[in-house]
Amino acid sequence: MVRLFGKVAADILGLSDIGSVIRPENYDKVDSDDYVMHEDGEKIYFLIKSKTDEYCFTNFALIHLDGTSAVSKKRMLHRYPYATNKISNVALETAGTVDLDVEIKFAIGSVPFTIDVNKKHIEQVKDLYKSLFKISEIHHENEISLSFARQSLELASSTLSHAHKGDYDVADTFNKLNQSAFNWLEGAQKQYKVKDFGAIFDRYINL
Repeated sequence: MVRLFGKVAADILGLSDIGSVIRPENYDKVDSDDYVMHEDGEKIYFLIKSKTDEYCFTNFALIHLDGTSAVSKKRMLHRYPYATNKISNVALETAGTVDLDVEIKFAIGSVPFTIDVNKKHIEQVKDLYKSLFKISEIHHENEISLSFARQSLELASSTLSHAHKGDYDVADTFNKLNQSAFNWLEGAQKQYKVKDFGAIFDRYINL
């Protein structure tokens, strides 16, 4: 009963939500590891664990094991691939004199996150901040580049459609343009929709 009361009190005070940064040699001991697609080359680069949640940053995605409270073992698994969920609004709130934690804040897709981490891990959290900020920059720049690529394709198509019809075989030219546009846009999508950010995590994460 005393132990149960202690856990409930921790929930009320918010202490149970203060996370710790897990060392790489302990990744295989956390629940998140079961959901990492090791078979496809996915790798854990940073992991924060509290009594209720796990935030697992891999080269492909953020895996979030969402717990309801410290007294319940039920969890909801969420997976946010970077290729389809851009990272934005990255911020780091450092600890004051009496604070127990620091906060790393960001949005992935439309979902905002605020993760409280024990302030003793501030140096590691700074590395995570730099990684997420760099990924957010790449997402933003690639979004602009892909938009320009699509505009260029639309301009080329519009120019051809207004050309004199007697100057070329309409059906043949349309088919060639359609195939070229498909190939070109497919290449642009691969170039500007990055799936694997392992190189970024390798650059900034030091555990």
